[in-house]
Amino acid sequence: MVERLIFHVDVNSAYLSWEAARRVAEGGEDLRRIPAAISGDPENRTGVILAKSIPAKKYHVRTGEPVAAALRKCPDLVLVRPDFRLYEKNSRAFMEICRRYAPVVEKFSIDECFLDMSGTGRLYPDPVAIARTIKEEIRGELGFTVNVGISRNKLLAKMASDFEKPDKVHTLFPEEIAAKLWPMPVRALFSVGRATADKLERSGIRTIGDLAALELPRLQALLGKKPGLQLHEYANGVDSSPVLAEPEEVKGYSVSTTLAEDVTGVEHAQTILLELADSVTARMRADHARAGCISVTVRSRDFKNRSHQRTLEEATDVTKEVYEVSKALLAELWKSRVPLRLIGISLTQIAREEAVQTTLFFDEGKEKARKLDEALDSIRGRFGMDTVKRGAVFQTSLGVGKKYRAQMENRKEEGK
Repeated sequence: MVERLIFHVDVNSAYLSWEAARRVAEGGEDLRRIPAAISGDPENRTGVILAKSIPAKKYHVRTGEPVAAALRKCPDLVLVRPDFRLYEKNSRAFMEICRRYAPVVEKFSIDECFLDMSGTGRLYPDPVAIARTIKEEIRGELGFTVNVGISRNKLLAKMASDFEKPDKVHTLFPEEIAAKLWPMPVRALFSVGRATADKLERSGIRTIGDLAALELPRLQALLGKKPGLQLHEYANGVDSSPVLAEPEEVKGYSVSTTLAEDVTGVEHAQTILLELADSVTARMRADHARAGCISVTVRSRDFKNRSHQRTLEEATDVTKEVYEVSKALLAELWKSRVPLRLIGISLTQIAREEAVQTTLFFDEGKEKARKLDEALDSIRGRFGMDTVKRGAVFQTSLGVGKKYRAQMENRKEEGK
C-alpha cells in the first residue's frame, strides 16, 4: 500500500500579498514592507481588518478587529479596499502551479489548497525539496510567497503550514507530533474555537499534548460525544479525510448583510430582503440549482439571532418567489419591531435542475418571472451586478439606500 504524502499550501497574508504584488509589478510601493492592511469600509460597522502586513503586526494590529481600533494602534496604517477579482485571479494562478506537480489538488479556500503527493516518490524522492520548488515557482512567477506544510494527512499538513511564516516549508510527520505539535497551546489546534478553548483551559487543558493525553470519556463529557472524539483524534494527529479533486456538492446558498445603521421600518427591511433574494438566487441559478427550503435570519441590536424557515411544495430558483416567502417569514419573525442590525436569507434542500420535479400545471406568472431573471442574469454577466437593479432596490439606492447601504457578504455553504 502506498504511504500517504500530503502538502498544504497556504498563501502568506493572501489579500495583502496579492495587492502588494500587483503594486510592485506596476512600479508602486510594496505594502508588505510598511504598516498596511486590507480592510472593509472604515465608516461602516462591518469595516474590519481582513489582512495585515508584518510591520502592521508589530503595532499589534489584528485580523478581524475594527478599522478604528487598528488606526488607534497605528495612525499611519495604510488601508486598501479589497479587490476580489484580483484575489480570484491569483487564487487560480497559484493552484495551477500546484497542479503541475500533484496528481490531485483540493481547493480548501481562496488562499489555500491540499496536494495529494502520494505515489510520487520516484518522481520526487525528497518531499521537502519538491515543496521548496513549488514555493519558489509561485514566488518567481506570481510575486507572492506561500508556506507549505508536509505530512501523512491533511490535518497535520495544515498544522505544519501554520508554523513559522512567511515563505517556509515545514514538516509534521507522525513521529514529530510529540516534539512539534503537543507543546502548542490547545487553541492553536485546527477547529478549536475561542469558546471551546476557554472551556478546555478552565479545565486545566492548556496544550495540545494535554488534550491528547486526556481520557476520551472525560473529554466527551466536557464537549459532547462527537466533538470530543474529533478533537481527541486531531490532538493525536489522526485524520483519514481524503484530498478531493472536485469540491463537494453545495448543500445550500446564503447571503446576509450587516447594516450600517439599524433597520426600524418594514418597507426598508423588505427592500433589503429583495436585494438579498436577488443576489442569492442569481448565484443559485448560475449553478443550475433550485431550493426547496427558504430561511430568513435576523439579528437585533442586542445580538440575539432568530430565524424561521419554510419548505416549498416545489423547488424554485425564481427571485420573486424567494422574495415573497422571505417577506412572509420576516413578518413572522419581526412582530416586535425591535431594531435590526443583520438580515439574511438561506436556501437549502438544493436540487439540480435535471432532478427537479415540476407541477403539471403551467404557471404563466412564474414563467414571466423566470424569463425576467434570465434576462437580468445575462445583462449582469456581461456588464456587472450593479448594471441593473430591480425597481424597489433602485429606489432605495437613490434615496434611503444612500444612508443605509450595506456591505454584502455572500458565501456558499459547502457540504461537510
